[in-house]
Amino acid sequence: MKYIAYCRKSTDEKEKQILSIDQQIYELKQFAQKENLEIVEFLTEAQTAKIPGRKVFSNLVKLLENGYADGIVAWHPDRLARNSIDGGKIIYLLDEGKLQSLKFPTFWFENTPQGKFMLNIAFGQAKYYVDNLSENVKRGLHFKARQGEWPGMAPFGYFNDKNTRSIKIMPEQAKLVETVFNKFADNEFSSLREIRDYLFRHSVKRKDDRPLHYNQIRDMLTRNLYYGVFTYAGETYEGKHEPIISKKLFDQVQEVIASKYNSKPQKHEFDFTGFIKCKNCDSFITAERHKKYYKKTDRHAEYTYYRCVKKKGFCDQPYVREKEVESQLRELVDSVALSEAWARKMFELLEKDEIREKGKIKIGLVRLTTSLEVVEKKLDKLLESYLEEIVDTESYQVKKDQLLQQKIILKEKIEEIKTKGSVWLEPMREFINMAADAAKIVRRKNNCDELSVIAKKVGSNFLLQNKRIEFCPNPPHDALAARPVAARAYPSDTFVCRQRDSNSRFSG
Repeated sequence: MKYIAYCRKSTDEKEKQILSIDQQIYELKQFAQKENLEIVEFLTEAQTAKIPGRKVFSNLVKLLENGYADGIVAWHPDRLARNSIDGGKIIYLLDEGKLQSLKFPTFWFENTPQGKFMLNIAFGQAKYYVDNLSENVKRGLHFKARQGEWPGMAPFGYFNDKNTRSIKIMPEQAKLVETVFNKFADNEFSSLREIRDYLFRHSVKRKDDRPLHYNQIRDMLTRNLYYGVFTYAGETYEGKHEPIISKKLFDQVQEVIASKYNSKPQKHEFDFTGFIKCKNCDSFITAERHKKYYKKTDRHAEYTYYRCVKKKGFCDQPYVREKEVESQLRELVDSVALSEAWARKMFELLEKDEIREKGKIKIGLVRLTTSLEVVEKKLDKLLESYLEEIVDTESYQVKKDQLLQQKIILKEKIEEIKTKGSVWLEPMREFINMAADAAKIVRRKNNCDELSVIAKKVGSNFLLQNKRIEFCPNPPHDALAARPVAARAYPSDTFVCRQRDSNSRFSG
């Protein structure tokens, strides 16, 4: 059997990517020699797998489809995919028989229904890691905002102080900001064009040396950060930074803007915008409210409709009422949800698996412990090479950091297995709990906000066409979508799920 080795690093920084990919190549060669695997080609790529579109990965898929090789060797499933589309391609190749084997030094896989399900779990974990990382970053920024620190790049007039991790006033820029506010409040600047020209004369311009855009000037005039507070994620915080202008001056400028431009648009928040696209033209779906008067009953009513924003040209897709969008999303989420009876049955099966896994856990601990010893020996050898001046300081620090990271990861995995058991059991529990929560949310009323959140967790690529919504269930929820409708409510003694291509669409 012929294999293609695939190595990927999620960065474009050459120094880091070459070292990391070289390390993967070395480890895969050692693994192939140990397992007697014939590797016909090594494919390497330095690109994130969070979204589809990797060129080298696409080439890998084509080579497998053309019969150039029968299997893939990679360090871990997350090297292949961190999104549901690419993960689905791998599963589909296995289903079609064009991919017969997958080999990983750090992950067990067999081309069986159980093996595919576990691979789906691994791809789901990889996607969960990416999503969770994003949530952790947001949580950190929210915490910083709550402490009164601006959680982003400093706006014009300030700079980011790396020592204090806060923003500080940049005197020359701050003076320009203050002047602009004063002159605009006193009507010395009669238009945004005059402000643009004034700032351009003082070398305030865009990166391409053009004058500031009017939107940038408007943003400056409406930025409350300049008087000591700031708004982040829809919430206003009292800042610890030094203000440039007074609140009174800021309010005067807002009054001038309102009187001159009447630019304060009426905003509505809609639960189902931001994640559904028009299948016809790939534009996002927006929403708007319409009022209607019923003469016979002397009654006013308000309705919300969803439609394509039509920013990419002509689109003939019709409006859809919010109730219909809500109803279809409930059906879609329900298709990948677990009833209370099913969840209870799966937890029972999971407990039985946990008993059977005890033997495998011991073997896994031995493997991880051995890997930890190997890393520690590499650290010792690296230190000897450095002391003997075989390795320069910079290379030593980079390699040492990499090995220490591996050591920490291995120690955490060992500790996790000792405390929680097999590495797949806990993600499986989380998956069952989320699927069970989805069923509860679907059955609640007046909870469109919850429905929107859970829909984005269990699915992706939501598309609307001809008033019908379709989506791609995220792994491993796509396995649940393959069940017959009757099986969603009444579990049998054996949990059977038919694998489906993650690229396929499930419509409500």
